[in-house]
Amino acid sequence: MSGLTVTIVTLNESANIAAALESVSWADEIVVVDAQSTDDTVAIARRFTDRVVTREWPGYVAQKNYAASIASGDWIFSLDADERVTPELAREIKTLLKGDLPCAGYRVPRVSHYLGRWIRSTDWYPDYQLRLYDRRRARWTGRYVHESVNAEGQVARLGSALQHYPYRDVSHHLATIDRYSSLSARQMFEDGRRASAVQLAFHPPAAFLRNYLARGGVRDGAAGLIVSILNSYYVFLKFVKLWEMGRSKK
Repeated sequence: MSGLTVTIVTLNESANIAAALESVSWADEIVVVDAQSTDDTVAIARRFTDRVVTREWPGYVAQKNYAASIASGDWIFSLDADERVTPELAREIKTLLKGDLPCAGYRVPRVSHYLGRWIRSTDWYPDYQLRLYDRRRARWTGRYVHESVNAEGQVARLGSALQHYPYRDVSHHLATIDRYSSLSARQMFEDGRRASAVQLAFHPPAAFLRNYLARGGVRDGAAGLIVSILNSYYVFLKFVKLWEMGRSKK
């Protein structure tokens, strides 16, 4: 049987960290790397594990790879503070770890709770995330947004869902959209991409139709409609900011 280390990187997550750590209390080891929180995140985390490290924030990729590097075992489950491992997912992982583990990593479906309900439609579901991995054959990669685990070897899927509580309310959602659209536009600009008026006109409505109709947002009622509209707004902001960056460089 392979041992499992759960890693979490944090910054001012006192509202979330206890529930996240409680959900993985069955793991062989929990490593928390905190980026100098000013709230009670560290004190709360120390109630669950003695492996709490404070480290200046170098970005998501570097911080998550550092957390994996100081783990005692080779198998890592990377958890965000706003996520919860369900008992079903915990059982599936523990059963898997009793075997030979032929893959370098395993993706888990993620379901998000928003506006009082679980969203099982749009781009938000099943939203497979590679979170269980062998650190000898996989590591986090990426730059500003959408960091992910890149595995050298076969990757399989687990069946039980990881629960996600991404936003407190719509205002929190809008603030996150503003921040992430800026980072995404910056990443696209540095990759040499530019936005045209045609893209500004085409991509946002296409994103709405994909989420609300093709990916079933209509089945999730008002919440599905709001998710689809705000996803379209995110796409609009991303391309507007990319267009603005290109214009300022002329």
